[in-house]
Amino acid sequence: MPRSRRRTTTVLGSLLTILALAVSACSSEDQAVSREEARELAGSAPAVKARQDTEERLRAVARAYADRTPLDLGLVVVRDVCLRGEARQVFDPDGYDPYKIKCSLRVTAYYGAGPKQMGNVLDGMLDEGDRTGSLITFGHDDYRDHLVAYYRGKGPNPIGADSEEPTQLSDPSQTLSWDPVRDRNSRRLVPEPDACRENDPPVTRCVLEPKAKTVAALRKQYGMVFQLDLATAEYYEVSRSE
Repeated sequence: MPRSRRRTTTVLGSLLTILALAVSACSSEDQAVSREEARELAGSAPAVKARQDTEERLRAVARAYADRTPLDLGLVVVRDVCLRGEARQVFDPDGYDPYKIKCSLRVTAYYGAGPKQMGNVLDGMLDEGDRTGSLITFGHDDYRDHLVAYYRGKGPNPIGADSEEPTQLSDPSQTLSWDPVRDRNSRRLVPEPDACRENDPPVTRCVLEPKAKTVAALRKQYGMVFQLDLATAEYYEVSRSE
C-alpha cells in the first residue's frame, strides 16, 4: 500500500476513534437533563415533601420575629428553584455535573417598626434571641449592647464616631438589615424585593405575600423597614447514578 494511503488510513482511524469516544461520552448518563425530566423530578412526592418542610421551617423563623419581637411582619418573599444537571464536557471531565436536579429555597421577610422606638425594638429582639430554643439567632453581646445604647442616645456609634450608622446584624443563617434612622441616608434604605421574573412551578416558583404590598408602603405605614434574609436552603437533589 502506498505510504500516502497508509497515512490517510491512520488519520481516518484516529478520527473514528475520537468520534467513538465522543459518542460514548454523550451517553444518557452524561447528557444534560431535559426540561421534562426535571419537571417530573421536581414534582415527585419526595421533592414536594422536602419543599413543604423546608418552606415551613423558614417561614417559622420569619413568623418568630413578628410573634416574639416588636417587629410587625408586612411582606414575605419565597424564591424556589430546581436546577437541571448540565452535560459533561467531553474534553473537560472536571466540569461534570453529578446531579440530575438540585433544588433550593430562600425566604426574605420585611417588617415595619417605629424609628423612634429603635432602641427598644432591638433590645426586645435581642432578649428573644437570648432565650433557649429561640428561632432568632441574635442575642445580647458587647457590641449589640452598645448598639442598643447608641439608638437610645446613651452611647456613641459602636463601630466608630466617624463611621456610617450600623444597619445590619448577620450570622451564617440570618441577616437582619434596617433603614438608617440616625443619618436618614435615603441611599441606604431597605430596597424593594426583586420582581418575580419567572414562575413555573414546580421547577421555578416565586411568591410575594401579599402581592400588592411594597416596601415603600410598609415604610409609609410604620416609619421604617427591617429586612430579614434567611440563608438559602438546599432541600432536594437527585444524583445521576440514581
